[in-house]
Amino acid sequence: MSRRKTERLLNLVICLLATRRPLSAEQIRQAVPGYDRDGDEAFQRMFERDKNELREIGIPIDVVRDPWEDEPGYRIERESYELPEITLEPDEAAVLGLAAQVWQRASLAEAASGALLKLRAGGVATEQPVGPSMGGVMGGGALELRVDTRDPAFPALWDAVRDRRVVRFDYRSAGSESVRARTVEPWGVVSRNGRWYVAGFDRDRQAPRVFRLSRVTGQVTVMGRPGAVEVPEGVDLRGMVGFPDDSTDERVAVVRVRQGTCEGLRQLASAVRTGDAGWDEADLPFTDPERLAGWMASLGADVEVVGPPDAREAVIRRLKGAMA
Repeated sequence: MSRRKTERLLNLVICLLATRRPLSAEQIRQAVPGYDRDGDEAFQRMFERDKNELREIGIPIDVVRDPWEDEPGYRIERESYELPEITLEPDEAAVLGLAAQVWQRASLAEAASGALLKLRAGGVATEQPVGPSMGGVMGGGALELRVDTRDPAFPALWDAVRDRRVVRFDYRSAGSESVRARTVEPWGVVSRNGRWYVAGFDRDRQAPRVFRLSRVTGQVTVMGRPGAVEVPEGVDLRGMVGFPDDSTDERVAVVRVRQGTCEGLRQLASAVRTGDAGWDEADLPFTDPERLAGWMASLGADVEVVGPPDAREAVIRRLKGAMA
């Protein structure tokens, strides 16, 4: 929508809200900037289009017919136009405040801040204290959440998911320097362990796939028309990215830990037994082998996963990938 048209529509709304009595089309033509330069026929066409557009976005324009007047009058009833009083419970206000903080570094930061400002102007307190949460960053004496969207591909992929459009990008696979083009129908963008992923249907492989945004190289190209991507009903994006299923039974991994190291692991273990040759043995509860593998691999030579087999294999794959 052009700036001129936007200003004209805004002026029309202000005019119809401010009037105490219905205004005829001719009176509106004289009062609203943007109408006064057109001829009679052009004005009538433009005025009809503007009324229809305002009604389509939910602005109620009333038509009032006075038996003493030849032409109908127009106005906007303030009671119909204004939003009702916004009342939020403390926990709901806290969620809104937290959401605005989370998007502080994202491309949606301006919109989120604007929405928060409007709520505060309306008397809604959104600065409720929020308890600590994993993945936060420390600042100002409190633990705050942030969405770190420094991956250059994030804004384009977020918009593509929103608009349900196909994308194409160059992608570097894990443990490889080769880059290949991928054409993807994106279903969602998901964060896991501080990293962002896009999940969707890979047209090149003809199968659902997950791509880590930090491995997308170059520009993301948007293809086709909006609405072309159909997200399968019931698709589990968290499951595709590798989140542990909440219903999965907790298991116990047996981990050898070098004596005098990994105090954090020892605190989380359900049991720690003193071993020999400079090693202890810990029982560590877990549900997701891949998540456990990422943690164990980060501890390097100070730990060794003894079992179960799938957890041990996950750590070996992670270490081999790092070496490659």
